[in-house]
Amino acid sequence: MAAAAAEPCRCHILAVPFPGRGHVNAMMNLSRLLAARGAAVTFVVTEEWLGLLRSSFSSSAPPPPGVRLRAIPNVIPSEHGRAADHAGFLDAVATEMEAPFELLLDRLREEEVPPVAALVADSYVSWVVGVGNRRGVPVCSLFPMSASFFSAYYHFDSLPPRLVDERAPAAGAATDKSDERLEHYISGFASSSVTLSDLEPLIHNMTTVNHVLAAVSSIKNAQCLLFTTMHELEAGVINSLRSALPCPVLPVGPCIPYMTLEDQHSKSNGEVTTSPGDCFTWLDSQPVNSVLYVSLGSFLSVSASQLDEIALGLASSGVRFLWILREKSSRVRELVGDTDRGMIMAWCDQLKVLCHPSVGGFLTHCGMNSTLEAVFAGVPMLALPLFFDQPIHGRLIVEDWKVGLALREWADKDGLIGSQDIARAVKRLMACDEADAKAIRRRALEWKEVCGRAVEKGGSSYDNLSSLMQMVCASRCTELDQQCSKTDA
Repeated sequence: MAAAAAEPCRCHILAVPFPGRGHVNAMMNLSRLLAARGAAVTFVVTEEWLGLLRSSFSSSAPPPPGVRLRAIPNVIPSEHGRAADHAGFLDAVATEMEAPFELLLDRLREEEVPPVAALVADSYVSWVVGVGNRRGVPVCSLFPMSASFFSAYYHFDSLPPRLVDERAPAAGAATDKSDERLEHYISGFASSSVTLSDLEPLIHNMTTVNHVLAAVSSIKNAQCLLFTTMHELEAGVINSLRSALPCPVLPVGPCIPYMTLEDQHSKSNGEVTTSPGDCFTWLDSQPVNSVLYVSLGSFLSVSASQLDEIALGLASSGVRFLWILREKSSRVRELVGDTDRGMIMAWCDQLKVLCHPSVGGFLTHCGMNSTLEAVFAGVPMLALPLFFDQPIHGRLIVEDWKVGLALREWADKDGLIGSQDIARAVKRLMACDEADAKAIRRRALEWKEVCGRAVEKGGSSYDNLSSLMQMVCASRCTELDQQCSKTDA
């Protein structure tokens, strides 16, 4: 018993991601960080996601030490094709997962594991807050998008009613004020660049908006709000939220897999690839900062006509590129033609690619994980946001952080960006001798340094993670130590 009592307390944290690729990735990366600090993390997913995760782990990329996987039944639609009915998928997550999750909690209580000290749950599985409150278990809500996006919806009632009027015309008077800044309506909104138009088209999909509002509202009953970003990127917004919210607000990011960068052949969460080395062999042969990395996400994508224009634009730009494309790759290869200037692949280890010295730009959909990875790597971005939180992230990239160009500025009246405009934008971003490109690249490297300092010992994210561990684990470890002392006596 003396030996057991001498062992350090392992605080047991239950991690509950929203069942979508970007959400799972962010939560797994946070779980790695928590486990590295000494926590025992149980990572709860659906059976489908359990299979995806297990298939991604191999001898070269085993499950993170201190993290174990547990599953609930597949009570929601499949990950494959959920974009076809996104609102229906959100409804299922909100109504079908809670009961089997509670059954899993009951089983865990019967097993010989430390009691659950805290639930760390994606904000979009907001029902976890109610479960934790009923059971007396603290809940830390992880918001996987920017603090600016959170703040816009936290202050939703302050936005003009016309913004959510589905009868508003697509042009004319309704769009005259679409470029108004959110700071005009939200007192203390720190980002002066975000506009009303950045909330479209999501704002007219009230089913989805209601799920966002439910996620944001649930924070009022949580014990802590976590962000996957770092404080320095959105300091003003985060400070404002700290004044407005009743719980601690801790940005602990970037929640990206920077801890695994030394492994050149590991797989990403839920992804399978055949020969990632081919990509790096090709990158090794390219000049420094010469390759444009292209990836427009795994959930939603651009229209077929826009995809054609991107392919033609890349071909005519003369810029080297690495394009990650899961679908329609044969069509794109046909448009690009036979060239040794580019590679098209179904998957790659994105962060490791962005950190490669030959990569000098990133054509991105502005998803939060991709945005944070580009900032971490110091890579300038060509922003092409598609939906949901992405327009706000695109605005931050271009106007607040000034580390990229807005590709939408070249769109015609129908929203299509032509191939020649794409070629011009690509060449402008990748230019080595133009003043604006040099300034963007310099600022990207400055943000890279800021990001690196944030995750080092004594940095903002490092210290916030320490605060989180102290908050959720100290009382439980004291309780367990007292139990051990009584047993020894």
